[in-house]
Amino acid sequence: MSKGRAVSAATVLFNLPDYRVVRVVRDHAGDRTVTVETLSVEAACPSCGVFTSSAHQRTLQRVRDVAFDGPVTVVWDKKRWRCWEIGCSRRSFVEATAQVPARARFTTRLGAAVLSAVTAEVRAVDRVAKEFGLSWPTVGRLLAAAAKELAAGPVRLTRALGIDEHRFRSVRWFKDEAGAWRRVEPWSVLFTDLDSGAVLGVVDGRDGAAVRGWLRSRPRWWRHRVQVVAIDPSAAFRAALHPSLPNARTSVDHFHLVKLANDAVTAVRRRCSWEERDRRGRAVDPAWAHRLLLLRGADTLSTRGWAKLAHVLDVDDPSNEIGAAWRIKEQLRILLRCTTVADARAARVVLANYVKTADMAETTKLMRTLDRWWDPIEVLIDTRVTNARSEAANLTCKNLKRTGRGYRNQSNYHARIMLHSAAQKTA
Repeated sequence: MSKGRAVSAATVLFNLPDYRVVRVVRDHAGDRTVTVETLSVEAACPSCGVFTSSAHQRTLQRVRDVAFDGPVTVVWDKKRWRCWEIGCSRRSFVEATAQVPARARFTTRLGAAVLSAVTAEVRAVDRVAKEFGLSWPTVGRLLAAAAKELAAGPVRLTRALGIDEHRFRSVRWFKDEAGAWRRVEPWSVLFTDLDSGAVLGVVDGRDGAAVRGWLRSRPRWWRHRVQVVAIDPSAAFRAALHPSLPNARTSVDHFHLVKLANDAVTAVRRRCSWEERDRRGRAVDPAWAHRLLLLRGADTLSTRGWAKLAHVLDVDDPSNEIGAAWRIKEQLRILLRCTTVADARAARVVLANYVKTADMAETTKLMRTLDRWWDPIEVLIDTRVTNARSEAANLTCKNLKRTGRGYRNQSNYHARIMLHSAAQKTA
């Protein structure tokens, strides 16, 4: 609608740019049909570019549009223009607008509404397609085109990079050429900007080759400006970082280190139960009944919790091995809460003494792992860069997968992840 031109109330309410409402008809069932036409009095030929004002004929085309107080059928009274240019091979052409481009069957604003409904929230594609009166393939093409446009966008500088993996789909078994059954676990690696939480990329795999391939696809200036990379304790990821990110420091996520310590406590508790009772733990055993209490952080325990913990260690830990493993776990948590590298090194000495005194295979293995990852632990203490935003993005990916009842097409899955992340960051 052009400024300064008097328009009808129906045109104002319908609010479709460059169109005016010709008539509105309501049938006996209450459904409305809105007939519109463009405001243009001339158009340029797509072949020669010469303007013409000669309308050859008119045709009625049904165009899908957003609902307005219920379903609305939109009919476009479309003009076919005649090209009078002698040297032009095209004799006639139909008009097209920004809202309804050539060969389009729905308005641009409907496509934008569909994309917003799919990407802004975790919703299934078929539900959105039914809501807007479109087919699943049509919505799928919209998503594919939006994902392609997003991938062609500019590459933004990333200071802190997070790398984490998640399972793309459930475990599958298949027969190889020799007839033997083989197990396949499809995994995807997620790359996240830890400052903004935006997902930068998704690739298939779980090894260093997948990480190395994605990093090498980034511009050289981008790779040289990454300062910190947060990863889980994965040797494959760690080995793939230095050749591709020469100036980046590696930080290990503290959550997984604490989990390793909790696993050591659990392993010691189970071993003690077998050695003392020749069976696994049961509900009548205090250490088994309060097994989750052993994994709680000491700083989160109430007075009642401390009393229960003391009772468990006094009654069901005659060898004091469970208590030793628990103290080692808590000392690791103290180490990870240090604010300076010097304090962390002092806490490491105390932890090493605890492990040496305990002399248990489970805690000795834990200490060996910490020694191998000590340099990334120091980077964690110094920068406090963790993989928390990567874990949050992974959770969103899993919700997308569950909502879609799983994905067989990895390209569609990756497109949904990237578009959802982009929509969240622009909201």
